[in-house]
Amino acid sequence: MTATDTGRDALSARLESGAQALALDLSAAQRAQLMDFLALLQKWNAVYNLTAVRDPGEMLTQHLLDSLAAVAPLRRHVHAAGLGAGGGMRPETVRLLDVGSGGGLPGVVFAICCPEVAVHCVDAVGKKAAFVQQAALTLGLRNVHGVHARVEALNARFDLVSCRAFASLPDFVRWSRTALAEPHGVWLAMKGRHPADEIAALPADVQVFHVEPLAVPGLDAERCIVWMRPAV
Repeated sequence: MTATDTGRDALSARLESGAQALALDLSAAQRAQLMDFLALLQKWNAVYNLTAVRDPGEMLTQHLLDSLAAVAPLRRHVHAAGLGAGGGMRPETVRLLDVGSGGGLPGVVFAICCPEVAVHCVDAVGKKAAFVQQAALTLGLRNVHGVHARVEALNARFDLVSCRAFASLPDFVRWSRTALAEPHGVWLAMKGRHPADEIAALPADVQVFHVEPLAVPGLDAERCIVWMRPAV
């Protein structure tokens, strides 16, 4: 066994432990795809400048596990809202737009863990959208699409619009408003500590219906999801 193999095995063990801590039921194939995605991030980071984090262990915690912390809440929303195949609201595949996705975080992680969700990762930087496309091809992910565009310019509509450390909440909802399918669409904004000031600055026609705390295994920092929808 090579040193590289040993390092991957150690990271894979940490990934499995983290998934268990998050109560995520991931198949062996999904865990392998997540590890392969981590390897792609490492490989292409030097060329594409996908993330300032260089250490593989820190990438695992700060990117993969951080994104995985939002998977269970996403799954619950899809189920509770009756979205997806067999759901009463929309029988077709759930459509999610990940705004400012960069290297596919959390969009590619969502796609791996939620195969019933069609994930479109939009970024204004062409090489980052191209990386997502390459990752989708390499990992065999038919439900991932890299989109090089500004979110304001998109014409498509999505059941969920997500972001992770992208912009302030008021800017996020303003720029992505036309991409949200109404009346059922929701915003999923991953944040650090509770963004009370940003919530207070939201326009009156946007309702925060839940602020969900997240615990990221191995990360001693506050995390939450701010769930929003158009106000009735």
